[in-house]
Amino acid sequence: MDTLPRSERLRGKAAVSALMSKGRWGVGHRLKYCYLKNDPPEGANRIMVSVPKRLFKRAVKRNLLKRRLREAYRTRKSLLPPTATDILLLYNTKEELDFNSIREEVEAVLNKIADERQL
Repeated sequence: MDTLPRSERLRGKAAVSALMSKGRWGVGHRLKYCYLKNDPPEGANRIMVSVPKRLFKRAVKRNLLKRRLREAYRTRKSLLPPTATDILLLYNTKEELDFNSIREEVEAVLNKIADERQL
């Protein structure tokens, strides 16, 4: 069963603030992302998703988009090498995208992260 377990979710104030301050930022077509390689490189990649309240006032829409982002990551996480990387995916458009569009965006972001990690 391929799931997104708790160990693969980024949580904790220290981890999130380290990611935001030390991480490398990038922009996709409709997503912004930030990632940080952890030392030592053991452990799973961890992810955090965010949909700003200023773009979607209703919590129902924000939660729907966050579920879509997490599921898109879960289905495409094999694109990343299994070295401990913290990732933040930030939804950055006012339009509500369907799952297939979000999955393509997440795939493009993960490919960019994987390419930058190999350099």
